[in-house]
Amino acid sequence: MNGGGVAGAESVDSAPAVKLEGITKRYGSVVACDEVDLTLSRGRIHGVLGENGAGKSTLMKIMIGLTIPDAGLITIDGERCQITDPIDAARRGVAMVHQHFSLVEPLTVWENVALGDVGRLDPPAVRRRVGELSEHYGLAIDPDAIVGDLPAGLRQRVEIIKCLRRDPAILIFDEPTSVLTPEESEQLFSSLRDVIAREGRAVALVSHKLDEILQATDDVTIMRQGRVVERMSIADADASSLANAMVGREVALRSERVALGVVDTDLAGTEIADVDVEHAECVLRVDDLTMTSRDGRKLLDGLSLQVRAGEVLGVAGVEGNGQRHLGDVLSSLINPDRGTVQVGDEMVPVGTPGAMARAGIGVIPEDRHDSGVVLGMTVAENMYLVDPSRVSTAGLIRPHEARKRAEQLIEEFGISCTGPDAPMWSLSGGNQQRVVLARELAQDPKVLVAAQPTHGLDVGAIEYMTDRIRRAAESGLAVLLISSELEEILDLAHRIVVMHEGRIIGEMRRDDVDIERLGRLIGGQQV
Repeated sequence: MNGGGVAGAESVDSAPAVKLEGITKRYGSVVACDEVDLTLSRGRIHGVLGENGAGKSTLMKIMIGLTIPDAGLITIDGERCQITDPIDAARRGVAMVHQHFSLVEPLTVWENVALGDVGRLDPPAVRRRVGELSEHYGLAIDPDAIVGDLPAGLRQRVEIIKCLRRDPAILIFDEPTSVLTPEESEQLFSSLRDVIAREGRAVALVSHKLDEILQATDDVTIMRQGRVVERMSIADADASSLANAMVGREVALRSERVALGVVDTDLAGTEIADVDVEHAECVLRVDDLTMTSRDGRKLLDGLSLQVRAGEVLGVAGVEGNGQRHLGDVLSSLINPDRGTVQVGDEMVPVGTPGAMARAGIGVIPEDRHDSGVVLGMTVAENMYLVDPSRVSTAGLIRPHEARKRAEQLIEEFGISCTGPDAPMWSLSGGNQQRVVLARELAQDPKVLVAAQPTHGLDVGAIEYMTDRIRRAAESGLAVLLISSELEEILDLAHRIVVMHEGRIIGEMRRDDVDIERLGRLIGGQQV
């Protein structure tokens, strides 16, 4: 049923290291944490499971002093306390490995580990300690390596070593596998188990992925809408019970199970209509996209790909390997050093604002707040951002037409809002994403680029988004799906390519998916 549990944990003192009681935190009318209780015990890994927005991150920020609760009690090693800031948390033995690394890229590994030290710096001693910790915990790393040259998996090791050097009694891992390959994730969980078994630290593993919780933890607390809804031992749990508690209803649909990371990869893509890739029309052709950063790093390195009518091409890979730059080129947001983009028979002027949209490329951007919507504008205004011509005359917007068009799209795409005049900031993340999807599909595109389309969405919104992407392909659109969620790609894609360091390093058809080989490719091994 699961691979969780810690060998030898029974021999470690499992007395509570941390007790949170009645923790409450409000942001205006939103209750992020509502009388939450949580206990972490020495020698055990405790999972904190919940959808995005369930309150997990707020709770962890309270534990490390980044956020002060409005109410509730915190007890560490039997002593009641108030954690006022991260320095106070560190003094009390609490450390956190953040989802987004807090490293200085131009510095070496040992220099990053030494950041924050008080008093005279002893470089040889720091180097030596980094070496000792990396060997002791199986986190092999070169102390003199430049952090900016390291892949994501090794950068995370630096973050962990930074924490362990302070000898914390309590370790928090926030969504630790979001930037890791499957192999790196397994190595991380192995290291976590060793930390627990050897030294009896208390560990909290925060995640929205069921497979991680089942694989790595001993106990789990499940949060929903700011409240604790379930606590259980992993020995008594399975994927279905966790999923049902997490979303508050029976999870049966395949797309929901994909969103929760419990899809059977043997069934990859079985709900996608077959496409004769060899004979279907090539709608999108990208050739030799190359882009170099100001410090000389290759962001895109001769990248080429093709997507055919009715096909979903999945672009897999660890975040930070050029996926965002590919999406931005196809959005006309950035101009590469060289390369071409062709839609059907038309060569599209790369880097010309609006050229991609006019050529028939619709884009769901990676960061909807950054380049997808304008939060201060209304739903109706956001609906015509890409092409105002449909609701304007001589360059002047016709408000009645804009509202009428928005009302039609709100109904068609099931957008939950008070109406066309609702400000975008008042919509949930899932409904904001529906506005983006509605706007792009309303342009009757030939190509749909979906970059991290379900990031930050709850299970219901993920189900809707994946269904719409599937239907877009079935209607004949060429779909380029860029995602760091492997389950999502396995569920939707006819073909999968893997990006690493700005290049395509491997490809496989849906019918020939080899998970082990795919994992090695994602890690940068050309096989």
